[in-house]
Amino acid sequence: MAASGETAAEVAARVADPELPMVTLADLGILREVQETSDEVVVTITPTYSGCPAMQTIRDDLAWALREAGFPRVHVRTVLTPAWTTDWITEAGRDKLAAAGISPPGPAPRRTTGPIPLTLGATRQSIPCPRCGTADTEEIAAFSATACKSLRRCPACREPFEHVKEI
Repeated sequence: MAASGETAAEVAARVADPELPMVTLADLGILREVQETSDEVVVTITPTYSGCPAMQTIRDDLAWALREAGFPRVHVRTVLTPAWTTDWITEAGRDKLAAAGISPPGPAPRRTTGPIPLTLGATRQSIPCPRCGTADTEEIAAFSATACKSLRRCPACREPFEHVKEI
């Protein structure tokens, strides 16, 4: 336990995501486990997608926060299974995204085994505007500032916004 009386899990849960700083790693469900022993803290994280460029920064931020809180030996592990899903984002995290003008994801598609059927033609997904609530928004670009977000526009309030993709 840190000098302040906080556990390593409490410290790690407060670390902000570097790409979405309004939410914590715990809010996003990236923080999977924190094990604290008498001589080391082992933090387990899962990236939002394999190859996420923010992972090194996330590892560094976790290690720095824990060392600053009085935990001198920190090991951050990355696990890829089970794969992260947007369903792991907490309600608080979804609320923080919406308050920042970013549309939170809906339910993730159900995972199946075997081949994924190909659907031809346009699919229509209702993504509400985080500013005015209008349900009928349009996609401007499939990718936004990060690969896990798309760029959309609301025809009612005319504002662009990002949407966290469901995975």
